[in-house]
Amino acid sequence: MNPSKTKKTLGEKKFALVWRFLRRHLWIFGAALLCSMGNTVLNSLTPQVVRYTVDSVLGGEPFPDLLLQIVPEQVLRSLPPMQVLLGAAGLILLISVCAGLCMYGSRMGTAIGSESFVKSLRDALFEHIQRLPYAWHVRHRTGEIIQRCTSDVEVVRNFVTNQLLEVFRIVFLIGFSLAIMFSMNSRITLIALAFMPVIMLYSGIFYSKIAQRFLTADEAEGELSSTVQENLTGVRVVRAFGREKFEVERFDQKNNRFSGLWIRLGRLMSVYWGVGDLMTGLQILTILCVGVVAAVNGEITLGEFIAFLSYNSSLVWPVRGLGRILSEMSKAGVSIHRLAYILDAEPEQDPPDALQPPMDRDIAFDHVTFAYEGHRVLDDISFTIPAGSTFAILGGTGSGKSTLAHLLDRLYDLPPENGRITIGGVDIAQISRPYLRRNIGMVLQEPFLFSRTIRENIAAVRPGATLPEVRLTAGTAHIDESILEFPEGYDTVVGERGVTLSGGQKQRVAIARTLMQEAPILLFDDSLSAVDAETDAQIRASLRDAKGGSTVILISHRITTLMQADKILVLHNGRVAELGTHEELLRQNGIYREIHDIQMSSADRSALTDEPQISE
Repeated sequence: MNPSKTKKTLGEKKFALVWRFLRRHLWIFGAALLCSMGNTVLNSLTPQVVRYTVDSVLGGEPFPDLLLQIVPEQVLRSLPPMQVLLGAAGLILLISVCAGLCMYGSRMGTAIGSESFVKSLRDALFEHIQRLPYAWHVRHRTGEIIQRCTSDVEVVRNFVTNQLLEVFRIVFLIGFSLAIMFSMNSRITLIALAFMPVIMLYSGIFYSKIAQRFLTADEAEGELSSTVQENLTGVRVVRAFGREKFEVERFDQKNNRFSGLWIRLGRLMSVYWGVGDLMTGLQILTILCVGVVAAVNGEITLGEFIAFLSYNSSLVWPVRGLGRILSEMSKAGVSIHRLAYILDAEPEQDPPDALQPPMDRDIAFDHVTFAYEGHRVLDDISFTIPAGSTFAILGGTGSGKSTLAHLLDRLYDLPPENGRITIGGVDIAQISRPYLRRNIGMVLQEPFLFSRTIRENIAAVRPGATLPEVRLTAGTAHIDESILEFPEGYDTVVGERGVTLSGGQKQRVAIARTLMQEAPILLFDDSLSAVDAETDAQIRASLRDAKGGSTVILISHRITTLMQADKILVLHNGRVAELGTHEELLRQNGIYREIHDIQMSSADRSALTDEPQISE
């Protein structure tokens, strides 16, 4: 592959990403750029006023033709020098006021454009992330994603709204200043111009060398953010196991690496700026010496020399700034590439003719095989779940229980050659994802609760639900009484990730939230693992009474949770080991019977005996 072609392709992708969000706000940045150019033109007039004041007022040289067209020369010569000087000062003040107004317009336009630009970028990132497959989120750490959507967005915003506009302003300033300088003295201008390619070449070489270092530093920042995010998320585990010292040491290790990378970058930047300042100083010294000699020899007037020094100073530092912008482009390029990585990720997509069939139908797994990154989890699984029935799935850790749930909800897509899953005979690959997920109420083993009130968490799937409706589903999940014991009841704010509640309370709130969905398919993935056997029995009895015609799928490692199901599937090493009713499986004296005999403690037997008998 041609490296230059690859670089060009990457550059085109970066430009396309920036242009995608910049073009809709281009007129704002265009207005800001025009105001900035106006400021440059006005500021360039001040040295000319000083030049003619020194030469014509103090030195007796002819006044400029433009001024003589406005005021006759005899009138100017008749005025006292102090009045002319005051007039020149007033003109400089007027120019400064106009330049200030242009700068105000430039800053305001830049501010409005930058916020509009970055808002569009953030909106697109968040919306795209929402549509990315579950598998993509599993592969990427939360802290890294957050870092890309915050720090990298700010770097791109700074480049587009400040540095990119500054490039146009500097190019205009250089061209405009050089035109004036050539009109004054071409020889000295050429000497001044000779240093610019050297400065630009030096900056370009530095830019090419530092890009990879910025990428490494940004990746280290992502790792540091992930470490902090994981620690804050698992703060209870850290406290429970006394892992504070270990976490501090782990953070110190990441932080030291991050700091070391930026220190090395700072060292390189120091060398860059030091050498650049030396070259700039030599350029100014050269022009100063050449200009003094030219003024002494009468090649230029004193006013021209002062104006020339002013233009040279206004020219040299923007060129140095252009070098700084080139060096910053490496960081911006890295950030654009990291954002493009997210936006280029393939989102979940449905076919144009996606179906929305009735969901209260039989669910069939037909020769389903599935693997995670080459590790096979399910091997030729086939079974049918009759509509309206209660179907249980039992199996050890890693047997593929949760994978069945993820495949049914299309959190992972089943490859066409690996079998198929149907609902009412329709392959779920042909069913619209939003429609499918609205009709499958899923409760996970580790439910996620938002940092909102308990009522808002339960009503998340139906924001307009009334309090009686919320309490009804909470009662079915046997959490209503526990909620009312809180001082603020249903208005109690749940802490981040539900830390206000116990594990069992979180699971029951999640069950209530799922019941609010009123879905024809209810899937409970080990969602009663954190409650005691008695509460488990009560919840199951309430669910049987409240489910109506819904198909209920129970996934659990607890026999008492599953034994009342119409059918029980036993998984072993990713294959169907046994399938039947509780009584049928006991008679087979297989895996189910073995697990049953181990688990049936006296407490479980008591809970089973005392379980309310509710007819269906």
